[in-house]
Amino acid sequence: METDLQHLLHQNRLLTEEVKRRIDQLAAINTVAATVSQSLDLNLTLQTALRSVLNVVGAEAGGISLIDEKTSEVVLRAQYGWPHDFVNPPMRIPVGRGMSGQVIATNDVVVDNNLDGTEPLAVPRFHEENFRSIVMAPMHARGKIIGILSIMGTQPNSFGTEIIGMLKAVADTVGVAIDNARLYESTSERQKQLQAILNSTADGIIATNQKGLITVINHAAESLFDTDAILHMDHPLREAPIQTAVRDPLQYALESKRETHTFQVTLDNGRMLSLAMSPITVEQQVSEGDVHDGWVIVIRDVSHLREAEIRRAEFMRTAAHDMKNPLSVTMSSLHMLRDYFDVSDPSAMDIIRIATNGVQRLQGLINDLLHLEQLEIGYGVKKSPLEIGALIREVIDGMTPLMTEQGLQCRMDFARDLPPVEGDAHWIKRAVQNYLDNAIKYIGKGKQITVRAFVENGRIHIEVNDDGPGIPLDAQARLFERFYRATSEKTGSGLGLAIVKSVAEAHGGSVYVRSEPNKGSTFGLTLAAQPGGKAAN
Repeated sequence: METDLQHLLHQNRLLTEEVKRRIDQLAAINTVAATVSQSLDLNLTLQTALRSVLNVVGAEAGGISLIDEKTSEVVLRAQYGWPHDFVNPPMRIPVGRGMSGQVIATNDVVVDNNLDGTEPLAVPRFHEENFRSIVMAPMHARGKIIGILSIMGTQPNSFGTEIIGMLKAVADTVGVAIDNARLYESTSERQKQLQAILNSTADGIIATNQKGLITVINHAAESLFDTDAILHMDHPLREAPIQTAVRDPLQYALESKRETHTFQVTLDNGRMLSLAMSPITVEQQVSEGDVHDGWVIVIRDVSHLREAEIRRAEFMRTAAHDMKNPLSVTMSSLHMLRDYFDVSDPSAMDIIRIATNGVQRLQGLINDLLHLEQLEIGYGVKKSPLEIGALIREVIDGMTPLMTEQGLQCRMDFARDLPPVEGDAHWIKRAVQNYLDNAIKYIGKGKQITVRAFVENGRIHIEVNDDGPGIPLDAQARLFERFYRATSEKTGSGLGLAIVKSVAEAHGGSVYVRSEPNKGSTFGLTLAAQPGGKAAN
């Protein structure tokens, strides 16, 4: 009975010692974890972690080495208690060499409590430190060894089983903290590089989060809008001190479908800006299926292009006026020749027909140029209250035979209670017709065109949507320039969309486009609703 009791007491004592050892290990881990989690600075984390470990295990000296995967080397990054400096420059050991190689190969603690200076070391200079005991433990993070935590003593047999076990227990805690600090340092460096890139570009860049709060404004955007980025970070884009001509279309884009918007605006000082607004979608890792959406807005000062366009337009207007009379004479002469030859000479009639078509195309180009001139100076723009739905239907009815010939379907989607517009019926119909002409030309046979009209933020939007080939983003910013065509496969003067833009601006509105390759296009224009006007059913 007494023997059984003694055995039971012995087992109880061993269990108590084991529990105490585990509690001491947990306390050591908690102490190290609490210490190293106070900073995300890598160098500071290395130094703090090393001193904390030495205090916990009661060692005289120690070191932390990290694996450099690019060079396949183990690099000493922190040391304490060493007589000589092995950090500046750092001691580098090829992976697989020396005692560190044993640690990595076995993925376990390596202990030598009897160093006598005869050991074959990867770095022979280490013998000069006169350490007699060493323990090296692998540090893990994200499922792999990222480095080695070492402690040293100047006496043989400095480290017993308890200290070795404690070092092994805290090594991974130190490894995770170091890895977090390294990731933070890498992320911070990338953010600095990104900020440097953003601030070096001549294009203005503004980014918002899902709620429309500004998260990024670069120096170019500050200059374009004469604002201070710091004052508007984390504030709604709608409250930014941006001119109404810019803010209104931006706000409309924010509240619309998640599609790219491209439009041009003219500031009060005469500068012309081209804006491309694109959605950003980032998948959330915490909540499956959730997304974090935002917008990136690229603003480009295209005033120089506008000035060149104006000079070119002035030249073309002058040339158009000068050519109008000679062309009229030429057309009259062709009519006389047609009457002279009648149908007696088919070859002559073909030549006359080709010449007549060429003169008519040139006259159409001249008329478009003169129309642009009229719109820009406000000549011939006669405004009156208009019912926009009836006006658009009239345009569609007039173009139905052409769409039927092309095998196209046209669907109308008008909001109820559209308010009247104070505008020129001729020019607004011309704008809608140009949009439809453009869609018919590029969409291809057998597809669908949708014409929408709705009210957003006090403005009437007219949109012509097609399911055609779409337009590359880099071409969208120039679509409304005179003579610009996104492709040379179709004929045309390149003035149709420029006329739409001038019509919209003559009515205090704007134009925009949303398009992606192979996903169709939406061309839109906005018009100011008549103040106090009674909505039409």
